[in-house]
Formats: sequence, structure tokens, C-alpha cells
Amino acid sequence: MGIQNNNEHQHLSPGDAAPEGTPGTGEDLCRACRGTGRLPLGDPCPTCEGTGIVIEGIGGG
Repeated sequence: MGIQNNNEHQHLSPGDAAPEGTPGTGEDLCRACRGTGRLPLGDPCPTCEGTGIVIEGIGGG
């Protein structure tokens, strides 16, 4: 019996540092689109794939 990783097959956007739920990470606004999910000309943001949110590392020190 081992530890199962539920994030193993989770989709990552190009701007995600890790799968959602990974310890030490959290949601943040996408810097490329400023959280809107759209680029200035109205195209979907390729960094967050239009969600406006990316998963990034938090804390540390």
C-alpha cells in the first residue's frame, strides 16, 4: 500500500508551477493578463489558458 498522487494526471497551464493542491502552492493572478484571462487585443491568455489564475509556490524563506 503506497501513497497515491491524485495530481498525477492533472492538466497544467503553461504558467502553472505545479498541479493544484500541491503542498506549498496556491492560486495567484496571472501576471501576463493581470487576472482577466484575456490579452489586450481580446485573445485568450496563453499563460493561464484564459482562466486568469496560475498555481505558484508560496511562502519559503
